[in-house]
Amino acid sequence: MHSGFTRRGLLATAGALAVSVAARADDMTVFDDSKPTMGVKIPPEKVAEMNAAPLIPKKVNKLWNDAPTMKEPNAMQFTATGTLLILDQVDPNKVFELNPADGKILRTVQTEAMHGSGITIGDDGAWWITSTKGLASGGPPVTLKIDPKSGKTLKKFVTPGWGYYGAVTVERGSPSGGHDVKWAGNGRYWLATPASGRIFLMEAESGKIVRSIPAPVLRTHGLAIDGNFLWSVGSDFAQIHKVDTRDGRIVAKIQLDKKSDPAVHGLEIRNGVLWYCDAQSGWICNLT
Repeated sequence: MHSGFTRRGLLATAGALAVSVAARADDMTVFDDSKPTMGVKIPPEKVAEMNAAPLIPKKVNKLWNDAPTMKEPNAMQFTATGTLLILDQVDPNKVFELNPADGKILRTVQTEAMHGSGITIGDDGAWWITSTKGLASGGPPVTLKIDPKSGKTLKKFVTPGWGYYGAVTVERGSPSGGHDVKWAGNGRYWLATPASGRIFLMEAESGKIVRSIPAPVLRTHGLAIDGNFLWSVGSDFAQIHKVDTRDGRIVAKIQLDKKSDPAVHGLEIRNGVLWYCDAQSGWICNLT
């Protein structure tokens, strides 16, 4: 088991700062893992792109709610057998495995993640979870590789671009790390980190950035993979954006009703149907 931080930014014995650099030739953004990212803003042209994206009409279906046992469902992932994993952001975070048909809880696994916002399953069956806040043991926000049976951490990497954004300020509390993660195959996963304004394609076992694309909004939350596209939650706008993974272009969006629909946080897709969870009300929903 490897339980120590593996990013060079935290290895004092190395005596050097590590930086994470996105690999795209036209993206020279650099993130220093040793200190919080601050002041990143979404460019006006990206805001215009989001506003101009065509609407896809969808109906929100409220399926079930397991509160108070599962209080704050913040991320979700279907398993190969058809069960549903839900990460509860109540600290320290538990993962619930459920029957998606009725919400019946099949088992519960305790992890060390704090205020987690993302969960996915790797090629070897291990879970990858974002600890959006720093662990109880200290340090910046991390992405964890977790044993799905015991919940024990197998590896952990500092999440690139962690820091402060929007209402998450130095004056108002601790920095924020990764939100959702979704497995892309071939040992890689997509990772949304709001403070960075980017969505990263990560090499899982090394914690290195392969490349990144611009996020539609700062508070990017849930992710779902749909071929060459990502569905990406813009929680502050009650929207879900369809993003081209090749360049980050927003090709379409779904608009939820802020007043009547449960808020959208975690996201998943199964058989072409989008599912989402609301950490505020506890509802699990899908879109048809």
